[in-house]
Amino acid sequence: MDEPKRLSKKEEYDLRRAAERGKAVSGKDQKKMFKKLGLWASGFVALGVLVFILVRLNGGGDASGGTASLLGTLSPRDRAEGNASSTVVFIEYSDFQCPACGSYYPIVKKVVKDYESRIQFAYRHFPLSQHKNADLAARASEAAGKQGRFWEMHNMLFEKQADWSESESAKELFTGYAVSLGLNKETFLSDIDSADIKNKVKDDYDGGFTAGVNATPTFFLNGMKLQNPSDEAGFRTLIDAAIAGSK
Repeated sequence: MDEPKRLSKKEEYDLRRAAERGKAVSGKDQKKMFKKLGLWASGFVALGVLVFILVRLNGGGDASGGTASLLGTLSPRDRAEGNASSTVVFIEYSDFQCPACGSYYPIVKKVVKDYESRIQFAYRHFPLSQHKNADLAARASEAAGKQGRFWEMHNMLFEKQADWSESESAKELFTGYAVSLGLNKETFLSDIDSADIKNKVKDDYDGGFTAGVNATPTFFLNGMKLQNPSDEAGFRTLIDAAIAGSK
């Protein structure tokens, strides 16, 4: 088994300087560092250390105590699934109308399913103002959640995103989805416009804004903002390191 190679003095200096400036390390540089350390061959411990460094550099290191608490723990109002006793907390801030979020949806769904016994996952709303139906979609999911069908509506909204994104009758479409899920139509229509649900979506958004979210999707792992992985394997690498570090 090959020994992991150490970073050069120049690379260590660059890392320290980037940390001082709060500068994110580029994906290209990340790959160079992974290769330099020989992580793919044997450096599992080094992988955990480097992942921690990279996550810190990509936005998580300057969180205040309140923000760290917001991102490292879940509240009873969070829409969460997985192992509630796990100390590994994976959070997504997302917009149902966002095309990028739609692209990430099947990847995140599979990863969360595979790790459901080992992590907690929470979906938080961050509807962008340029998406005319995003806030309504967020409220539709919460209205479904009031009747115990949040995740079913969450999945349907992403899977049918192309049907309602630019629709002028999105509310009618969402009501149809609710009925197809066996929800009470009158209750759904009352809840979707309720102050409680509007406040829930706003609270998620405000919390994300405080945490530095400015685009969707944005992911946090144990309170640290991630540079979005490009594929399923990238998420698995980060989550595996977080699980190993929690033992």
